[in-house]
This record gives sequence, structure tokens and C-alpha cells, in this order.
Amino acid sequence: DVIVTVGFLIGTDTAAAAKANPNIQFFGVDQFVPDGGPANYQGLLFAENQAGYLAGIVAANITKSNKIGAVGGRSDVPPVVAFIKGYEAAAKKEKPNIQVIINYTEDFNAPDKGEASAKAMISQGADVIFQVAGGTGVGALRAACNAKVWGIGVDVDQYLSIPDAKNCIVTSAEKKLQVATTEAIKRWKDKGKQNANFFNDAKNGGIAASPIRNLTPVPAGLEDKLKKALEEMKAGTLNPPSK
Repeated sequence: DVIVTVGFLIGTDTAAAAKANPNIQFFGVDQFVPDGGPANYQGLLFAENQAGYLAGIVAANITKSNKIGAVGGRSDVPPVVAFIKGYEAAAKKEKPNIQVIINYTEDFNAPDKGEASAKAMISQGADVIFQVAGGTGVGALRAACNAKVWGIGVDVDQYLSIPDAKNCIVTSAEKKLQVATTEAIKRWKDKGKQNANFFNDAKNGGIAASPIRNLTPVPAGLEDKLKKALEEMKAGTLNPPSK
């Protein structure tokens, strides 16, 4: 009755499948459905810029070198860019003179590229690495651990999902994927076919920073800064850039 597909890059295929199967409900995670899309296809979108902003607050407050990095996947995937733009904006608001080193590997499935990218940033003095690159980014986090600098995960709480890198993961810029998908299926069950786009953001609990880990003690005021930023995003008074 319901099919959920995941990822920006298979949106076209999902739309075609929805048109060919009008009695099945399709939900597309990270897929934007344009006006006039099938009545049985809904895009589940997230405010990656907001989650990235929270990660940027953390990075700016734990860096000792005043240099932080972000390893991106493909630069043509809007959620990736949004994460990084939010991260950069928060870091520069926290510390106007901070250096944010950004590199897009143009690949989601090459851990060696992620590792090489992170190593290059670390060689330039970066002591916090944010990965927004799928499997490629796993290599970036492992490089951070090997160099004994901090790592920040993406999408899910990667402290839990990448056990061999958990010793250096401080937090993750989290999209509440399970919550968003569960709620979407409930909407379909209660109200019938769902279409267009549903936006998951700070207002409905769609994004978060994963719990702070590995910092003992947690820098004074950091938790309060994260809470304040989340409240301002909920209220609509803080709107981080997304592109």
C-alpha cells in the first residue's frame, strides 16, 4: 500500500512509479515534488540548513585552532549544500574570524575520497570535521579519529551508527527521518492520499543536534546556545541560509 524511497537522486524514478501505480502511496525522502505532481506522491523535505546551523555552533565552540572543515558529497544535491551553508553561517556568527574549509568530493560512495579530503583539511589546521557525504563522509570521520580531532556526523546520530568512529564524534546534524516517515504514514492512514511536499523542521521536531558526546566537560554555555538557536528557529526569528 505504501512505498518509501530515499534520496534526491531517485526522485524522477519515484515520480514515474507513482504515476504508473496511482493506487499506491509513495513518499520520497529528500525529494521535491513540483506543482502538478501525482496525487499519490509526497516529498518529505527537511530543513538541513537548521540542522547544519546547530552543528556549526558546536564546531565553533570546540575548535582550538579556529579552523573547521566540512566534507560534502555532490554539490548538485540541495540538502548537502543546505547543511554546509547552515554550518558555515553558525560558525561565523559564533566566531567572525573563524576559517571554514569546504570541499565537495562529488561522490557519496567513496570513503577514500572522504578520508583524503579530511586529511587535507586537518593538514591545514582544521580540528573539527563535519561530514555531509554519505559513505564518502564515513572516511572523513575515520580520518578525524585517526588524527585525534573532532568529527560531526550527519542525517542520523552517527555516534551510534559508525561504532569505529564514535570516540571522536561530538554530535550529528540530525534529520528525524524515522519520525518524519512514521508521521507521513500516519497521515496517509488517517486522511488518505498525500501529495505535494511536507516540510520537517524545528517547528515540528524534524531536525535536531544529536546529544553531545565525548566532551568532558561540555564547554560552558554550549547547551544553552543550542537550545536558544532551536527556539529561535521554531519561532521563525532565525532563518539560516540554505544556498
